[in-house]
Amino acid sequence: MENRDDRPNRALPPLNALRAFEATARHLSVKAAAAELCVTAGAVSQLIKVIESHLGVRLFTRGRRGMLLTEAGQAYLPPVRNAFRQIADASRRVASRADAGLLTVSVTPFFASAWLVPRLKSFQDAHPDIDLQVVASNALADFDRGGVDVAIRHGLGRYPGLHSERVLAVEIVPVAAPSLVEQRGRPATPAALAHWPLVHDAERKGWQLWFQAQGIAEIPPPRGVSFDDSALLLTAVRAGQGVGLLPAALTAGDVAEGRLVRLADTVTLEAFAYYLVYPHDRGPSAKIDAFRRWILDAAQRNTADISTPGATPPPTRHPGRLQAKTR
Repeated sequence: MENRDDRPNRALPPLNALRAFEATARHLSVKAAAAELCVTAGAVSQLIKVIESHLGVRLFTRGRRGMLLTEAGQAYLPPVRNAFRQIADASRRVASRADAGLLTVSVTPFFASAWLVPRLKSFQDAHPDIDLQVVASNALADFDRGGVDVAIRHGLGRYPGLHSERVLAVEIVPVAAPSLVEQRGRPATPAALAHWPLVHDAERKGWQLWFQAQGIAEIPPPRGVSFDDSALLLTAVRAGQGVGLLPAALTAGDVAEGRLVRLADTVTLEAFAYYLVYPHDRGPSAKIDAFRRWILDAAQRNTADISTPGATPPPTRHPGRLQAKTR
């Protein structure tokens, strides 16, 4: 036979009614309780009737000075308030444990394969309590609905509403398809590229910064197609759609095998870099702070495998608790 003590929910009044009672008892005002709970005063009054009917006693009375707690209401308020406090404390403890759990990082596929993944073993060794999930995607991270904690994006670091911190800059180089070079002839100077069709990054700032770094004053307007990922931009360049500024390491194989032609020396644009980003309003998080400190330290120690053409990344290791998926 079922023990009645094993069925606690049957003895509990509705949770919304308990919340209405606690708020009304605290304010001694239905109107103030309604404002706190974001409902109408009529809804609060109805919920109080529900809980009084459930208990079979009056909890409030109205006197000359306004609403007052009855003797039953005064006895009922402390345990109800304490129960809500215990629920809040338990929720914080559970959230704190969850904070040390799964960390979801959104990153472009090129940066993930060329730099991030080969180094993740050191992060897992340093933080075995954090389960890292890497989401390789060209789309911008949706921090509200996508379940992403932090993201790494390439650009100027100007992302409204997001905290942005520079991780590293990479060597970039202008490259074009052999067919385009044959059609136009190899440019005599970097300035000549101002008259070539150009393929742009999503922010359309890369070429402007590159021309400025070359000391070229007359910078053409950023016309033409743009892409939000280096791999897509590379595909467009291979197809002869224009000259693209790309990480030197990404183009090294194509240049060596004749699929692309390098049109100028490599250059590092310090502002045009990879940035760690996350929302300004995101509260303190031990797991985000741990990842932030780790990636900044790793970037400071060594960037050779993503900056130097032809460099070979260290062997990829597969930590047991690492998850990776692509979109």
